[in-house]
Amino acid sequence: MTILAEMNHEARVIPTDGRQRRPGTISQWKGDSRGHWEGDTLVVETVNIKFNQQSHFGVAYDGMSDENFRVVERFTRTGPTTITYRATVEDPTVYTKPWTIEESLAKIQGPIFEYACHEGNYGMMGILEGERVRERQGGK
Repeated sequence: MTILAEMNHEARVIPTDGRQRRPGTISQWKGDSRGHWEGDTLVVETVNIKFNQQSHFGVAYDGMSDENFRVVERFTRTGPTTITYRATVEDPTVYTKPWTIEESLAKIQGPIFEYACHEGNYGMMGILEGERVRERQGGK
């Protein structure tokens, strides 16, 4: 199973064939994921995520997790164009108990737009203002 995410153009390869995990001494940027099916739900468990202050799924968490971080994700198709995504995070040396998030994902038509940060993108004001002028002039 492969999940392609626009953020950093990364492909996340998730073995679902029951293979052994890598030794705990080998950590990777996105961790060691293994998937299996529980009925109509793909369950993915990820451990051995490379630990430093900015490595968990590529985002700096400033002490919000450590080398004991573990996440279990559940992808359940709830309709022809929808999936419920549920993730439970565990890190017993950081949190007093596991916590869970859930989000509904919907299929979209059209292109996937590039993930990009726009903080400090001061040129955006000029770009948008130019388009507003063009709109006021009837799209010329």
